[in-house]
Order: sequence, then C-alpha cells, then structure tokens
Amino acid sequence: MTPEPVITANALTRSFDGRVALDRLDLEVRRGEVLALLGPNGAGKTTTVRLLNGVLSPDSGSASVLGLDPATDGDAVRRRTGVLTENAGLDDRLTARENLEYTARMRGFTRAEARERVEAQLDRFGMHDHADQRTVGFSTGQRKRVALARALLHDPDILFLDEPTSGLDPSATRDVTDLIGMLAREHGQTVVLATHFLGEAGRIADSMAVLDHGRLRANGRPDELAAQLWDGIPADIDLGQPPTASVIQLVDALDGVMHTVARATGLTVAVRDRATMANVLRTLTAHDVDVFGATPRRASMEDVYFALEASFTTESVS
Repeated sequence: MTPEPVITANALTRSFDGRVALDRLDLEVRRGEVLALLGPNGAGKTTTVRLLNGVLSPDSGSASVLGLDPATDGDAVRRRTGVLTENAGLDDRLTARENLEYTARMRGFTRAEARERVEAQLDRFGMHDHADQRTVGFSTGQRKRVALARALLHDPDILFLDEPTSGLDPSATRDVTDLIGMLAREHGQTVVLATHFLGEAGRIADSMAVLDHGRLRANGRPDELAAQLWDGIPADIDLGQPPTASVIQLVDALDGVMHTVARATGLTVAVRDRATMANVLRTLTAHDVDVFGATPRRASMEDVYFALEASFTTESVS
C-alpha cells in the first residue's frame, strides 16, 4: 500500500519585492519518504521550506502539512516538525547541553523529560565529550550536530533540512549525511532535504523535485525521470582521466547516444542499446582514446539532474 501524503502544495506562490521566488508549486511528499529538493542558489528551495513550515505565508495557493494549513496553523505545524537551517542558530553563551535543554523546556517538556531527551540526543550524535563546552568554540560540523539534535528533541513527524552540509569539510559532510540517512532508514523519518549538493542527496533520497527560478521542473524517482528523459541506459566509461571537449563531441555525435556527462575519470553515456555502446567503444579506440572499461548502471540522481539542467539551458536559449 502506498503511504499517504503528509505534505501537499497546490499552486503555492510567493514573491519578494516584485520578484517571484516560488511560482505555482505543486508537490506531494509521502510518509517515510526522503525528498531531495534540488536546484541552484536562488531556485526557491529555502522559500519552499519556510512556506511549508509556516514561517512565511504564500501570496496565493495553499499547502497542507500533516493535515494542517501552515499559513494559519503554523504553531501547530512546527510542534510536529523539526528544522535544520543553513545557519545552526545556536546560543553561543550556552553549552551544547544547555542549548538542547533550553529548547526542550521551550517545547514543554518537564526538567526530567528534557534531561532524558538531551542525553539521548547527545549519545546519538556523539557529542557527550563536548556537551559541557560553550558552542562558541565549536567547528561547523559540531554546530550542525547540535542543531540536528535540537531539531529531533521532540521526535518530529517531518524533518526539514535546508542546506544541512553547507560550509562543512568532506569528512563532516559525510558524517552529517550518514546521520540523516540513519534517521530515514532506522526511524522511517519523513525528510525534505533542500540542497544543491547532489552527492549527499543521491545517497539518501528516494525521490527528487527540481526547482529552477522558482518553478518546479521535475518531480519523481530518478529512474522514473530518467525514463522520461531518454529511452536508453547509462554506462560509465573509464578513460583514466577527464575527457577532452573533442572526445565529448565525438561521442555525442554518434547515433544512439542520448546523453553524455563528463566525469573525473571518464564519461557517463546514456545509450539506446548494447549495439550503440559497442559502437561508442569502437569509435573511441579508433581515435586513439584509451578505454579501461565500461559498466552499465541505473541512472543516478546526478545523471538526471544534469540532463534536466541541460534541458533548462536549451529552453532559455531558444
């Protein structure tokens, strides 16, 4: 049985100073789903999160979150959601433990309940060794951990994450992404992940919604969207180095090649069938391009996003 939607948006629209930030958004997120809300800076991701969490009101359209209207029942919505923003927003006069206890008390828990929940979150996020240090001296990764722990203190039904790994180094990015993935896998958390980092989204998200200049341009599972974009399957071609522009042009010109993406060590090529792939490999070797291997695979979120981005560019030029 397909889970019911816990978030819906219908023609949701918001402008700032005459500029449309979100243009008639239609969206559904189902219980237990991890949705990656993708797009470049300024695409409308943060505006969407704020509208769905009742921090902003729409100019037109409507939304429902857990059966509530965030525009009129914002407090009730926020009692059942957790939010991690790009800026952790901790009180640097307080320790990590005090930041969490203060939030728990603000949410109505007794002193004993607050302490119990705070201890559990400090354990979950590996922050016990730093619990009694003031957060002013924390690294960005430590601050994100405390902020994520704070967002989960009240066991929210939905977790909104707005650029949760912005400003983190690769190691901290991996740690935070693993924590989010754990929440989805082990606790069935419904997560809306607004980001422009495709790597983190591809690792943990079930589906994707792509915004471009405030408009929803695509929404669905990566494999479903891939089927709409091309009829072939992608394959990784290992060249041992980044492809030159002439190599990309050579492959793109071949009959049956539907999409090409440059990689650090080669190409990902979407082809119509196996015969097309064989022709691609023959052509590369005939032009003295070293080929170390070719591996067919399912379309990733990154493949789909770059194909969509290319189609947006084509539309704007035309």
